[in-house]
Amino acid sequence: MSDSSAPRPPWLAVDAVTLGYGRKTVVSQLSLQLPRGRIGCLLGPSGCGKTTVLRAIAGFEPVLTGEIRLDGSVVSAPHRHLPPEQRRIGMVFQDHALFPHLSVADNVAFGLRGHPDAAARVREMLDTVGLGHAAQRYPHELSGGQQQRVALARALAPSPRLMLLDEPFSSLDVELRERLGAELRDLLHAAGTTALLVTHDQHEAFAIADEIGVMSEGRIQQWASAYQLYHQPANRFVADFVGQGAFLPGEVVDGHHVHMELGTARSDMPIRCTEHGDLCPRGCAVDVLLRPDDVVHDDAAATRAKVLHKAFRGAEFLYTLELASGATVLSLVPSHHDHAIGEAIGIRLDLDHVVAYKREGPSPVHCD
Repeated sequence: MSDSSAPRPPWLAVDAVTLGYGRKTVVSQLSLQLPRGRIGCLLGPSGCGKTTVLRAIAGFEPVLTGEIRLDGSVVSAPHRHLPPEQRRIGMVFQDHALFPHLSVADNVAFGLRGHPDAAARVREMLDTVGLGHAAQRYPHELSGGQQQRVALARALAPSPRLMLLDEPFSSLDVELRERLGAELRDLLHAAGTTALLVTHDQHEAFAIADEIGVMSEGRIQQWASAYQLYHQPANRFVADFVGQGAFLPGEVVDGHHVHMELGTARSDMPIRCTEHGDLCPRGCAVDVLLRPDDVVHDDAAATRAKVLHKAFRGAEFLYTLELASGATVLSLVPSHHDHAIGEAIGIRLDLDHVVAYKREGPSPVHCD
């Protein structure tokens, strides 16, 4: 008799997978797990291997080592490869890949051949994506956003075990991309569909995904929520790639304090300055990550900084500020504070926790 209390295996499991072309290794020993009904994302720059991982999960690329499992069943391993058409995986591409000679309804029905009630399923899916009125139109008669909704409806219609999305909104403008991203997240959650998204756009990843893996050079640098990636980046690459910020030199005072040009900051968590989570000893030379919201404009502050650049964002300005040492920091300031380039303004720190990394180069204290 099976134990109903035993934990369920992840719906998607990628275990120590290596992928490559010829002698070139593109992805090395990559692992990730995605529970049923969750939306995951592989986020990274072009060429980091994220699309290759997606193609391997879909069955278009063989694995050199490791294995890929769907609902506990192995679909890819060095000596086992389930064909793509037998994996019950839906895919949405950035170019929509709609059939131009078929109507919207026929595009959605394409994957439902043999389905006992295909017409009703097509109507249901088109209503779900808000295109029930466009069933008899053709792709060229639709906007880019509408075409992407048709592609999504077509992929969801056969009730896939997993949905894969490869840069689905990259060809759309920013405003439409953000709106469709939120709609996609709601749609996938409402359907209980497990999905994995690939993108280089962090705003898209943040808007859609529950869990995000930041990739670089064929490896996942950190797998976490958007909040954790922004506030607790595992290493310098993640800190640089996710969000905006600047590094300011500092010296560790004790486990919860670090001194910088802007003053001494107290962290609510112990200061750890290696990727392995080791505590920073007193005197360790570090680089402290400061996000724009960590540097607050304050006319009464003793510290002054010169405005080097500013970017208007409606409700806020993003200022690039030069300190007395020549180091630069970023600050988000309400837009009614419209300071001129070259003007000196008052700033102060407002940090809850400190993210620091051992400073590159020699340090007077052994920091590892």
